[in-house]
Amino acid sequence: MNIKIVCVGKLKEKYLKQGISEYSKRLSAFGKFEIIEVADEKAPESLSDSEMEKIKQLEGQRILEKIKDKEYVFLLAIKGEQLSSEELAAKVADLTTYGKSDLTFVIGGSLGTSDEVEKRADQAISFGRFTLPHQLMRLVLTEQIYRAFMIDAGRTYHK
Repeated sequence: MNIKIVCVGKLKEKYLKQGISEYSKRLSAFGKFEIIEVADEKAPESLSDSEMEKIKQLEGQRILEKIKDKEYVFLLAIKGEQLSSEELAAKVADLTTYGKSDLTFVIGGSLGTSDEVEKRADQAISFGRFTLPHQLMRLVLTEQIYRAFMIDAGRTYHK
């Protein structure tokens, strides 16, 4: 099993790095886990629609360069399908049962993702209508991936 998070921007906060490190270590029992950061574009406060699209395109190209054809891609998107932890666990279990052993989760930049990234995604998922900082979302996502594997393994962590 290969699990990857592709995300825009660098993680800076020490406490988030520590939390992600802990869950990454735990996830290693289930397969290879990695986080790939791609560079973000500097975005001034006021942007025209065309400037926003240009930034999403540039960040989107960087994201797509990190995704292989065989990977099943979950895109985190506010308008994506909201899944419970158990539903995510069942989805991951179904994918692995049917030969999908390369799972990639994408967290776009502050402006969202390009149309090309959205088209490449196999499924858009949402953690609710809240807006969370992308750096915090990495920690939440890493924990939820770990939780999904623990649920699938029948372990008590998730209770």
